[in-house]
Amino acid sequence: MTQTASPLPERGPTGRRTAKGSLAAKSAQRVERPAPLRQVVYDALAELIINRTLEPGQHLVEADLAEYLGVSRQPVREALQRLQTEGWVDLRPAQGAFVHMPTDEEADQLLGVRAVLETHSARLAATCATEADVARLWELQNAGLEALAADDSEGLVSANADLHAFLTELTGNAVLAELIGLVDRRVRWYYTPIARPRGHDAWHEHAELIEAVAAHEVDKAEKIMAHHTERTRQAFHERPEAARE
Repeated sequence: MTQTASPLPERGPTGRRTAKGSLAAKSAQRVERPAPLRQVVYDALAELIINRTLEPGQHLVEADLAEYLGVSRQPVREALQRLQTEGWVDLRPAQGAFVHMPTDEEADQLLGVRAVLETHSARLAATCATEADVARLWELQNAGLEALAADDSEGLVSANADLHAFLTELTGNAVLAELIGLVDRRVRWYYTPIARPRGHDAWHEHAELIEAVAAHEVDKAEKIMAHHTERTRQAFHERPEAARE
C-alpha cells in the first residue's frame, strides 16, 4: 500500500541534503516481495541512486531508508554494504553511508569503455539491420523526441537507454550485449544530469545514426557513434554542478 511520507529534515549536520530530505517529497515506495528481500531492497536503493533521487554526496541513514521502503534495517544495511562494494556508496567510519561522488577520472574511464563498446555495436548493427529493425529504431527515436518535447528528464534517460540497448540487441553479439549491460546502469547515472542539456544534439545524432544504419553505411555509423559518445563525455564534464563537486 502506498502512503505519503511525512515532512522530514532536508539537511544533515554537514549541510548536505539527507536521504530523508530527498524522499520526503515523494510517496513512500513499499517494496514488493516475492523476490529475496535483500535483492529487492538493493535494486530499489540502486535505482534511487541512479535516477538521482538520492544525489551524490547525500548522507544515507538506515532508519530513514528502511521506513521509506517499508522494511527492517537489516536488509538496508546489507544493501548498503553491497552498494559500497560496487562503488555506488561510500561507508565512512564514524560518519555513516554516503552516495558516492564520481570523480572526473571515473567518468572518463567508464565513458571511454562505453565509447569503445557502443562504437563496435553501431558498426555491427549497420551490417545486419533489417527494415523491421530500422522501423523499431525510429519508434525508439520518436519516444525520445516526445520526452524531449515534454522536458521529461527521466523519459529521456529511459528512451536513450532503450535505443542504445536495441542497437546492441540487433547485432546478435551476446558477449557485446553482456559487456554493455555491465556498464549500462552506471552510464544512466552519469547521463541523468545531462539528459536535458544534451537533448537536442543527442537526438539529432541518434537520427543521423539510424539513417547510417538503415543505409548499411558501416564506417559512417561507427564515426557517428564515436562522435556521439565523445560529446556525452564532454557534456558530463561541462555540466553546471561539476564546478561545485
